[in-house]
Amino acid sequence: MATTYNIEAASRSIVGKKVSQLRVQGLVPAVIYGASFEPVNVQIPYRPLEIALRDAGGTHLINVNVDGKPQSVITREVQRDIIRGTILHVDFLAVDASTRITTEVAVHLIGESQIIELRQAVLIHTLSTLSVEALSSGLVDSIDVDISGLTAVGDAIYVRDLTFPESLTILNDPDDMIARINPLRALVDETTEGEEGEEGASEPEVIARARAEEEE
Repeated sequence: MATTYNIEAASRSIVGKKVSQLRVQGLVPAVIYGASFEPVNVQIPYRPLEIALRDAGGTHLINVNVDGKPQSVITREVQRDIIRGTILHVDFLAVDASTRITTEVAVHLIGESQIIELRQAVLIHTLSTLSVEALSSGLVDSIDVDISGLTAVGDAIYVRDLTFPESLTILNDPDDMIARINPLRALVDETTEGEEGEEGASEPEVIARARAEEEE
């Protein structure tokens, strides 16, 4: 079962441009919405929220205790200041036992491959997460993939080779590769190509919203 995180919140009546007053007090405006009830405006202390968002991301459940009443949620959108990166506003999706969630689950490689341990080849980890659908009660933190069966160059593990908990529906293509044993020379060639093409390469741009929509 997936780890659940907890934060305290309070309902709020301050909306629109006045929410800037909350931020001065170290509070972050947020909204909880869902199919079964009207959106609920809340305010959350900045630091506990920052920690919960960092650890839970958009893949783990968070229990938001609103005025003492718990509500399980998944983070759907985090709006940040474009310059400072501080949290301006958060949208949470309320979930319950009947809610099916589509999310990403981390792939953890376990075990030891003898050819890798002997440094006769290199392991290429090509897929670090899997797309899954599950009830909130069926979510898991990660999926373990045993690489001890990879014994020769060219050996690989694909999504189709894995056995998954019955609670999960895997959305990836069965032919998606998770890990592969490559010859040492291949790593050298890839490194050389990367160095030659480094000039002019750029990192993907990350664009954040400057203001929460409710302030517009």
